[in-house]
Amino acid sequence: MIKTENYLQKIGNDLWFTEVDRNNLKIDYRIKEVVHSETSPFQQVMILDSYDFGRMLVLDDAIQTTALDGYIYNEMISHIPLNVHPNPKNVLIIGGGDCGAAREAAKYPDIDKIDMVEIDETVVKACKQHLQEVSGNLSDPRVNFIFEDGTAFVKEKRDYLYDVIIVDSSDPVGPAVKLFELEFYRDLYNNLHEDGLMVCQSESPIFYSEMMINIYRRLNKLFPVVRVYMATVPTYPGGFWTFTMGSKKYWRPNPDKFDKDTLYINKDIIKSCFAIPEFMKELLDMD
Repeated sequence: MIKTENYLQKIGNDLWFTEVDRNNLKIDYRIKEVVHSETSPFQQVMILDSYDFGRMLVLDDAIQTTALDGYIYNEMISHIPLNVHPNPKNVLIIGGGDCGAAREAAKYPDIDKIDMVEIDETVVKACKQHLQEVSGNLSDPRVNFIFEDGTAFVKEKRDYLYDVIIVDSSDPVGPAVKLFELEFYRDLYNNLHEDGLMVCQSESPIFYSEMMINIYRRLNKLFPVVRVYMATVPTYPGGFWTFTMGSKKYWRPNPDKFDKDTLYINKDIIKSCFAIPEFMKELLDMD
């Protein structure tokens, strides 16, 4: 895999970072400085400070989140499932090394435990120190950082189950590939209470529709309720981004009870986010 340094180049007096998507699309970002660069046992971890998007987390050659719009993704992947479930107590986050999802989950005082399983401790350290617009330098005592492979973690036997599982993975390349497979989803199902639910990011319906369809179909093999919702995240190619929720029982959002301090999500967003475009309904073969 080509490492991120190869996408940084000086043009005149300016430093530019180029993100390549599917070998068909290139997006250039003018960079103020390289804030942090480190090679972990898993990947190249960089924090770049850009002119338009502010600081951004880059893993290998892909931008994961930015100071400008990271709150949109993190609020949507966290607050929707935590709103649909009427009384979440135990929450598991798999991935989410930027700490944004855990930061949003920590806004719920009735949650007792937030286990955050991230394979790469280097990402967490870098984001807590250098990308606090997203991480908030998270230090809530209910957040239990577990640095191991999420697919192995959900195979372990524990004396408790989860109410909500949030799978905040990067794209299905490198160490994240296994987080999109049916076996992993089955293990998630087995780690949930009888009324538990999970959510995962399910990629772009424009550029990665096949992956979105596969996730939807795989979850339908396990959960009686599967629903797709979406948001617009400017950082991600195409803008449109989807999330897929698999639930053993609950599926109706409860917008009237939402009272959290957020920048993107509100009661109206909670009401409307499950309304998806017609082309997505056709892709997913929804009635």
